[in-house]
Amino acid sequence: MTTTDIRIPLAEAREIYRVEDVDRAIEESAPTRNEALAAFYERMKKLGGTRFVVKPSRADTLDSLYDRCPNFDEVIDDVRKSMALAVSGNEPMSFAPILLLGEPGIGKTHFARLLADQLGTGYHFVSMSSLTAGWILSGAAAQWNHSKPGKVAQALVAGEMANPVIVLDEVDKAGGDSRYDPMGALYELFEHDTARRFRDEYVDVEIDASHILWVTTANDERGIPEPILNRMNVYSVPRPDACESFSIACGLYREIVAAHDWGFPDDPPEEVMERLATMPPREQRRALMAAFGNAKLSGRDQLLPEDLERFRAGRKRKIGF
Repeated sequence: MTTTDIRIPLAEAREIYRVEDVDRAIEESAPTRNEALAAFYERMKKLGGTRFVVKPSRADTLDSLYDRCPNFDEVIDDVRKSMALAVSGNEPMSFAPILLLGEPGIGKTHFARLLADQLGTGYHFVSMSSLTAGWILSGAAAQWNHSKPGKVAQALVAGEMANPVIVLDEVDKAGGDSRYDPMGALYELFEHDTARRFRDEYVDVEIDASHILWVTTANDERGIPEPILNRMNVYSVPRPDACESFSIACGLYREIVAAHDWGFPDDPPEEVMERLATMPPREQRRALMAAFGNAKLSGRDQLLPEDLERFRAGRKRKIGF
């Protein structure tokens, strides 16, 4: 390996909350004595208020995503520009909140995970379709029963990084009582200046959430409030064409083979990949895993097209009584 192949992300310590503020909050909450909150404060003190922000060392770190997620090239282009600026200024990675807009099954969530892996800042996933209240993100007041910190405070307090990628999946499907808007916290969190002074209702300590890298996904932007849309860079992600789908299939094959010691060859079999490419990206991973299992059951260390056909047949079969 040459020195030009080495990609080591750099890190710099940043204070995201003050331990003195935690001490003050402990004193103010003492009369009500919430044991869970007291334990969380003690954890904040033990961990300290300093976290690392990852700074990219090379502008070409994301280049492999072009082959692995070819239908996301517009997104990759823009993030690479932000990365080039960060490298030039020796600064942490930063970009405006991203909305990946497109039909189900085209790989939006998979891309977000790969992006986080390449950036090396950590990854947190929140399914917005299951949220019915804004306190899931920003915490609920400690006097309520079963209240706890929101996802943002948990990620920053428990994690090592101040600039993790937080993925909000299916933001257009967030619902619930309008008085407790699940997206209400995003008005503050998506603005750099207000995010620097973010205050989780449960923790009630000022936390710097301005370094978080936000990636959201949706099928239809009509379910997203206009003020939230205006805070994001919106990308309409197309369905991959035949060549792109083939590239995605090959990338998935290599990724799975590299992650396991199953004995399959590193290079994907072309005929199998061509058949796999006819499936939506969301199904390709499940189909491949089933195909690997079918091959092993047949005593083989290589895939054949028939291994995928068994997956197709099993998907169509109905279970009844």
